[in-house]
Amino acid sequence: MTSDLLLLCNIDDIAEGGSIGVAPDLRGRDRVLLVRQGQAVHGYINNCPHYDRAPLGWKKDAFLNGDQTRIMCAAHGALFRIEDGICELGPCMGQRLTPVDLIIREGRIYWRDIPERAYGITQQQTSGATA
Repeated sequence: MTSDLLLLCNIDDIAEGGSIGVAPDLRGRDRVLLVRQGQAVHGYINNCPHYDRAPLGWKKDAFLNGDQTRIMCAAHGALFRIEDGICELGPCMGQRLTPVDLIIREGRIYWRDIPERAYGITQQQTSGATA
């Protein structure tokens, strides 16, 4: 693990109650999804626990169900609570999304403690900022 921070986006880049994908891998697939609720932001690795390589969104930045109250897996229809990533409905009931350790500073959202070389992100891409 590295203690460097990776700038993901500004908090204002995420609409209130909305979601976005960030931290693209080498193929351009967003590896992290962020959901904003007020000034709180919840982040998870963009993989369904039912099948590890299944991305959650059905199109770019579309990770939520119709009423935007749950994260939804487009492949399986599983529904996850936004606040803790626990699956409440679907084939992975009771399992949870992998959380991402976030820091919000001065309106910017950073990923902290990034697994080295994980998810197509290398140390050269991190900001070098300290926690």
